[in-house]
Amino acid sequence: MDHTRVLGAVLAGGRSTRFGTDKALADVGGRTMLARAVDALAGLCPHVIVVGRETAPAPTIPDWPGPDMGPLAGLAGAVRHAENAGFDAVLTCGVDSLGLSAELAALLAPAPAYCTDQPVIGLWPVSAAAAASAILEGTGRHSMLAFARAIGARAVNPPEETANINTPGDLAAAEIRLGL
Repeated sequence: MDHTRVLGAVLAGGRSTRFGTDKALADVGGRTMLARAVDALAGLCPHVIVVGRETAPAPTIPDWPGPDMGPLAGLAGAVRHAENAGFDAVLTCGVDSLGLSAELAALLAPAPAYCTDQPVIGLWPVSAAAAASAILEGTGRHSMLAFARAIGARAVNPPEETANINTPGDLAAAEIRLGL
């Protein structure tokens, strides 16, 4: 897949309830987690958006169909936007995705694929918009794994553990592990 036709999307619409404050704005080595996530994707994709926030260090779009529906709503917003903008796929990560590998896009290609330890990190074809919409409009859980199964996505084991920061303790451990 031509990387110039892949949109990077930081999923940042969560409420950070376990973190206690807005984790997107948490300081990590003098920069916010949100800024670090945008920069990481900018190194992999020529265009990056932030989904689920009104202000960010990149263009923003809302979750679809609305807020507080989990990461799948962010992904749905991103693939719908990408489809309308002429992209072929979306490379997603969470706002707390510290230490993304420079080889991430190549590791996940071809789409659809996701990281086994963090399904929010994935490469998704824009053709998956209908499947995401169907799950979000249904009565079941709005699960990233249910979505991945529905579109036949491959589970990929990343070469290094990806960050999953839900508490300040998780952030402190990630900072140590990544030397930040």
